[in-house]
Amino acid sequence: MSQRVNQIAGHLGQTAPGPLLKGQVAIVTGSGQGIGKAAAVLFAAHGAHVVVSDLDAKKSADVAQEIVNSGGSAISIAGNVMDKDYGERVVKGAIDKWGKINIIVNNAGFTADKMAHTTDDETFQLMLDCHVVAPFRIIRAAAPYMRIKDASKRENMSIINISSTSGTHGNVGQVNYSAAKSATRLTAAKENGESIVVNGKAIALGIPGRGKAAAAADTGSKVTGTEDIPLGRPGLPEEGAAALLFFASPLASYVSGQTLEVTGGRGI
Repeated sequence: MSQRVNQIAGHLGQTAPGPLLKGQVAIVTGSGQGIGKAAAVLFAAHGAHVVVSDLDAKKSADVAQEIVNSGGSAISIAGNVMDKDYGERVVKGAIDKWGKINIIVNNAGFTADKMAHTTDDETFQLMLDCHVVAPFRIIRAAAPYMRIKDASKRENMSIINISSTSGTHGNVGQVNYSAAKSATRLTAAKENGESIVVNGKAIALGIPGRGKAAAAADTGSKVTGTEDIPLGRPGLPEEGAAALLFFASPLASYVSGQTLEVTGGRGI
């Protein structure tokens, strides 16, 4: 399996000839690790200027520096996406640095698993604040810079809200998380007038880091939770990022209001 992991990581860098996001500006929340980090690094490799955003300031700064050290363009704007002023702050940082915004990836999130009858109001509201209100505030702050009425001046514009199969299919013990993630799918209907494509990407079981998958392969053990995945393995952050690259790029210029489930076939 470790050989297969290396093969996947190699050919993910061969998605298309030439950079797909050259000169575009992307905000990626929750990009200090996991799928968010993989997306930030991949976007930068395809020519984007990336705003790395994470609650952990060190992780955020480290990812931005990693991109710069690799010849890319990035800044770090760390913070809590649930802070009322964070949307304005991260958008202002992008505008002050590069003067525009092309891509938003609302990836930051977490779970607070509880059964419906044990979920208190505060926990339910916390899920909504993180997965619904925070992305809304970022989109609202960015809207004046993305809603370009003059068709001759429009560039590629894309908003991607990371959902979950808990949001598309539900999951035991995740009524609060499932409700919040389902709500992220509803943005597209109102933002298409100025050719802003809005899509969602649902992830099953999360996507564990390559180290975990590779370690399991090297020891001959199994990564638990993959029994119902036809491909028989967990996904990689880079595989999730590749789907994000498609949605963010001009390749998806006529795709809007859709949810792509990156699940290894789970749920067929």
